[in-house]
Amino acid sequence: MAHWLRFEHEGRSGFGTVDDGTISVHTGDMFGSPVAARRALLLADVKVLTPTVPTKMVALVDNYHALVTKLGHAVPAEPLYFLKGNSSFIAAGDTIRVPPAYPGKVVYEGELGIVIGRRCRAVAEADAPAHIFGYTCINDVTAAELLNKDAGFAQWTRAKSFDTFGVFGPVIATGLDPLALSVKTVLNGQERQNYPVADIIFPPARLVSLISQDMTLEAGDVIACGTSTGVGSMKPGSTVSIAIEGIGTLTNRFE
Repeated sequence: MAHWLRFEHEGRSGFGTVDDGTISVHTGDMFGSPVAARRALLLADVKVLTPTVPTKMVALVDNYHALVTKLGHAVPAEPLYFLKGNSSFIAAGDTIRVPPAYPGKVVYEGELGIVIGRRCRAVAEADAPAHIFGYTCINDVTAAELLNKDAGFAQWTRAKSFDTFGVFGPVIATGLDPLALSVKTVLNGQERQNYPVADIIFPPARLVSLISQDMTLEAGDVIACGTSTGVGSMKPGSTVSIAIEGIGTLTNRFE
């Protein structure tokens, strides 16, 4: 198992693996035979960036049995998803901002993220794991009161894509069994979500396969697997953390 991250140091970006606060710097392509550079940096001395620069983030709706049951929705026959705007992406430690054009409720959604490792299009479910590089933490921040504000059109894109609403990182963990993981969300020191990924409706390999029938997934793209029960609002001044054992903790302020 390895933990990959991207960073900025002395004005330049780089990437490597991190272990116990030390980054082993690599060169080349994270997704294509990266080479260890025999150079180390302290994590404390760098700015952590989003662990990849996706061409898109595909985000799931109604993908956990517990949430579907709570909402009284039918279990979907196929993945229900939307795309988050690329300009929304921020890293661990960055600040989630109140949108100037939206004064309403803003909610956290702790999620597991799948990171694609190589281009895939119309792949079979059995072949999908070979296209998954690893997993990350996601906070799918949402302007909740916008979703159904207009009775004629559900505003998923706007509600999910304000600047700073696409939070993911801090690392990509490889060599994990995603169905053995649990997702926790902690708001101002209080646990608000704690759910097993095993409750998922469309597990990672199947998600990658099915979504790849619709659109080509590129190396570095991210699939947000959806959230479960426990979603709630954040007030300005809050600190929110998404923690997945084996991956890490994604912590941000909301201002």
